[in-house]
Amino acid sequence: MFQPLQRLRNGIPAQGRDDSRELESSECSQEKNKIVSSPTVLAVHRSPTHSFSKRLALSIRLIAGLGVEGDAHAGETVKHRSRVARDPTQPNLRQVHLIHAELLDELTAVGFTVKPGDMGENITTRGLDLLALPTGTRLLIGQAVIELTGLRNPCIQLDRFQAGLMQATLDRDAAGNLVRKAGVMGVVLVGGDVLPNDSIHMEVPTGAQRRLEPV
Repeated sequence: MFQPLQRLRNGIPAQGRDDSRELESSECSQEKNKIVSSPTVLAVHRSPTHSFSKRLALSIRLIAGLGVEGDAHAGETVKHRSRVARDPTQPNLRQVHLIHAELLDELTAVGFTVKPGDMGENITTRGLDLLALPTGTRLLIGQAVIELTGLRNPCIQLDRFQAGLMQATLDRDAAGNLVRKAGVMGVVLVGGDVLPNDSIHMEVPTGAQRRLEPV
């Protein structure tokens, strides 16, 4: 069972809102948007090869059960080479990689040069705390639905891209637990096209929730 805990439309929580009624004035709508901004897609990317970075695209097409059409990591079983080497029959829990643009802002502020797609994500988001979402959260983008499976585990490839980047994507919380900030992974439940500026709606699983762990 899922609950639309934070399903937003036009910057206003959809829960308890009559979608058939429009705001009476654009001024009111603009004021609402200043107070609550809806999470959006900043950029989308894909790569037909196992390159570290992915190329900026005008749009990407998600295929149910596979991932991003034309991307090297699409498939029912694992495609990341380190996991293929261990067991090529494992289910692919890393069909789609998402990174929050706020991480890129943070890295830029301390001297790194990192643009959307540079760290290999398929979807760069804005206004959404991806790392705080529980396992099984569903992201609704256009007609597509992505279910979050876990975290990306920062690896040495980050340092090969820019020295010190791996450590910069790791942190400790107040309790001393390791925090991995290099984005989240998911699988495609429902296919569809994803474009920049698309709104992102969330459905969080009800009941006991599990935090995201590396996959």
